[in-house]
Amino acid sequence: MNLLFDQYQYIVSEYYDEDSDAILLEGDTLDILKRLPDNRFKLIISSPPYNIGKIYEEEVSLEEYLAWQEKIIIELYRTCHINGSIVWQIGNYVDEGEIFPLDIYFYPIFKKMGLKLRNRIIWHFGHGLHASKRFSGRYEVLLWFTKSNEYTFNLDAVRIPSKYPGKRNYKGNNIGKPSGNPLGKNPSDFWQIISDEWNKGIIDIPNVKSNHPEKTEHPCSFPIELIERCVLAFTNENDIVLDPFGGVGSSLIAALKQKRHGIIIDKEKKYIDIARERINKLSDGSLKMRKIGTPIFEPTGREKVAQIPMEWINSNAEAVL
Repeated sequence: MNLLFDQYQYIVSEYYDEDSDAILLEGDTLDILKRLPDNRFKLIISSPPYNIGKIYEEEVSLEEYLAWQEKIIIELYRTCHINGSIVWQIGNYVDEGEIFPLDIYFYPIFKKMGLKLRNRIIWHFGHGLHASKRFSGRYEVLLWFTKSNEYTFNLDAVRIPSKYPGKRNYKGNNIGKPSGNPLGKNPSDFWQIISDEWNKGIIDIPNVKSNHPEKTEHPCSFPIELIERCVLAFTNENDIVLDPFGGVGSSLIAALKQKRHGIIIDKEKKYIDIARERINKLSDGSLKMRKIGTPIFEPTGREKVAQIPMEWINSNAEAVL
């Protein structure tokens, strides 16, 4: 497995070849998974279709959807490394306005395979669709499972600055010495969105909307930054990261950036083509990405869109009069 990251000359393959840096597999996820080797992938991470009628999916009943997903999860368990992790990023299934939190339905499927839930991570973001008959949804869930009790977890790689780095022990053998870790603190299981990260110790990652630098034709792209943190925490250099619903290759980019191998599967040729183009742009340095840790834009109040419309002000004044 020869990586050429220093030269940024990625070896890209359209078939399973572990000498490649990036593998793009076009076709049905379940069919392709059945052909992949046992106990191989250190991290399997994906955001599966939510069964809500996006252009790349056919909406079926919740029961049919979960039965299909269970077949896939069986293959994911088989192909996951004994010291590996599976991260399933999911939101809600909505039927006639009723919310079905998918993590509740997925947990027993993973548990039945013998996987062990390590964290239920909340990813909070500040933008999305505005609901009119319920509160607007502003978070999704990452279920982090491990295949065994011996698993890769690089906490130091994802620590964030402590809020009070000068805090000291006030009793015991270490009295008077700094009580924290010089590399920072554990980022917790609540990942919010990143100007706040450095001030409050919260991982703050925006979703990919129209003005996001990573926006592509895909309607539900993974933020590279979100996957990157999982790659850093749950894998080591040269490990293999698999995304069974790879879309436009955000997981591939995250893996390559951190000197891992990446594999995606997707049935849509146009998304595979975009993924290949993004790898080429990563190679030549032209790929637009939101750098990990970049502060979120905060309006000053002087921007026109941040000001209260005059119509509202005049309307309120007339109501008072």
